[in-house]
Amino acid sequence: MARTKDPAVRTLLIERAAHMLRTREPITLRSLVAGTSVSTMAVYTYFGGMDGVWKALRQEGFTRLAARFATVTMSADPVRDLTALVAAYLGNALDHPDLYRVMFDATFELEDLKAADATLEYLVQAAERGRKADRFRADIDPLELATQSWAIGHGLVSLVAGGPLPRRTLDYGAPMLTALFISAGDQPDSCHTSVQHGWMQPIPSGEERGREGTCG
Repeated sequence: MARTKDPAVRTLLIERAAHMLRTREPITLRSLVAGTSVSTMAVYTYFGGMDGVWKALRQEGFTRLAARFATVTMSADPVRDLTALVAAYLGNALDHPDLYRVMFDATFELEDLKAADATLEYLVQAAERGRKADRFRADIDPLELATQSWAIGHGLVSLVAGGPLPRRTLDYGAPMLTALFISAGDQPDSCHTSVQHGWMQPIPSGEERGREGTCG
């Protein structure tokens, strides 16, 4: 009878691989399990080998992003909600910088591409609600607006999470999103207010931002 897999072991190995990325340690079959209570066989049991570890690392990044998006409470204001999702994207990247870097490494396929695509769908739905509420023009493509919003967040946090720029660089996100949404048809006054409310969501989780006035 086959042994039941322990999800804690899988998580342990993923977390260790992410830590090794951060500390720039070479990741090999033996180094991955060194200092743990599991053997090299566990890598094959849970991932099918080292290629499977990299696939799992990529997937875990999107899994945690989806979990972060799920914590964003939707409101009656779709522009605020779309902004809050971008803020949550930044927070997830800052909380998990190692997994964030692996998420977009196309060297290895994702385990579940649809699950990864579902993360973008959170933003698409918010953009669609904005169009239906006449905050955005009727000719706006929700997927394109969601992708542009994602690109703003991705560009900023890529420069901060593991790059050369300081954390305050993220403050540029609010005016950039405001400009994007106004170009999509939103009224300037209501857009400024909505973006400010959405941007004030915590980035990273549990840390006070104190960034009033970044929209203005």
